[in-house]
Amino acid sequence: MDQIIVTGNGPLSGQIPIAGAKNACLTLMPATLLSDEPLTLTNAPRLSDIRTMTTLLQSLGAEVQALQDGQVLAMSSHDLTSTRADYDIVRKMRASILVLGPLLARFGHAEVSLPGGCAIGARPVDLHLKAFEAMGAELDLRDGYVHAKAPAGGLKGGIVEFPFVSVGATENALMAATLAKGTTVLKNAAREPEIVDLAECLRRMGAQIEGEGTSEITIQGVDRLGGATHRVVTDRIELGTYMLAPAICGGEVECLGGKIDLLAAFCEKLDAAGVSVEETPNGLKVARKNGRVSAVDVTTEPFPGFPTDLQAQMMALLCTAEGTSVLEEKIFENRFMHAPELVRMGAKIDVHGGTAKVTGVNRLRGAPVMATDLRASVSLILAGLAAEGETIVSRVYHLDRGYEHVVRKLSGVGAKIERVSGQ
Repeated sequence: MDQIIVTGNGPLSGQIPIAGAKNACLTLMPATLLSDEPLTLTNAPRLSDIRTMTTLLQSLGAEVQALQDGQVLAMSSHDLTSTRADYDIVRKMRASILVLGPLLARFGHAEVSLPGGCAIGARPVDLHLKAFEAMGAELDLRDGYVHAKAPAGGLKGGIVEFPFVSVGATENALMAATLAKGTTVLKNAAREPEIVDLAECLRRMGAQIEGEGTSEITIQGVDRLGGATHRVVTDRIELGTYMLAPAICGGEVECLGGKIDLLAAFCEKLDAAGVSVEETPNGLKVARKNGRVSAVDVTTEPFPGFPTDLQAQMMALLCTAEGTSVLEEKIFENRFMHAPELVRMGAKIDVHGGTAKVTGVNRLRGAPVMATDLRASVSLILAGLAAEGETIVSRVYHLDRGYEHVVRKLSGVGAKIERVSGQ
């Protein structure tokens, strides 16, 4: 099993290109199931999760071709052979549940296995199912599968009010509603840039959607959707991750393709910690303002709040800050698994339930550590950039799900990092 070895060696300098968003692309890909015409995605990230979604779509009979070194995905669902998403594929990735809405809306029935993914909390799919029920669907959970059936004549418009914000449920309901009869209103909808990106793509396909980016989205169903070409939005989580690299070990890095409005709450916390973020014609330039960063308190929230997917990386930075920081995780109940590994590197972290108190130390120390999930894995790499000596990160297959060419990108700005075959 591969490992990544990081040796702290001072400030970074240069440019890092930011890929298209994994979470956006994984939502856009199932949209091909809504139409019998081609859907082409450009600026696609080259990740194992994208390959998993490709395999899932192909298992349904969709055609998916990766072109231009994988950065263009040409898809067509003109001749699907199945509406059943099998456990063997779905278990690998939670985003697989996003095929349910499109299949149900276009074909009137679907069988989709309950999904898997990172072990960062229960993340139930009940909000997805309640949304479909509000559109008239009949649902039966048995043998580990969701068996869904639309009423005669297809899904019907309805009012879907989410009891709490859910990105995945908003995406699934949004796709299903595009082909429902009548008007569907999604209340307390997620507002993430990935939602806006999906709505823009669906609109290019002929959908009638208003209100994306706000807490209420209105969809007027249409009889059919057509083909389109759409560019995947910049990955704000990869962007935030690489913005933290010069913050944690010094220097100045320009993140190409970055925009502050993708990460406004995150940028506010960096500013409070003593990190400068400056917009350039090509992206965002990031550097410490002067010396050691300062402690800040962080609470994860749905967009436009501080992203839960940057909490682990921010914790790595705060391990080296002057003072004590408090991080409160309000999205997932089991997302501090990286804390014990950071403690192995000399960090001072006290976790109680959904709150972690981090007291900064002058210097972290390199150590063998183990990645527990996608974002935890990259947080340990960031910590290794600031540590004295060598940090060996094991179980880095998590990393391949969400970061393309992480070694190449960091070594390109001066980091001492390599990937080796594990023992």
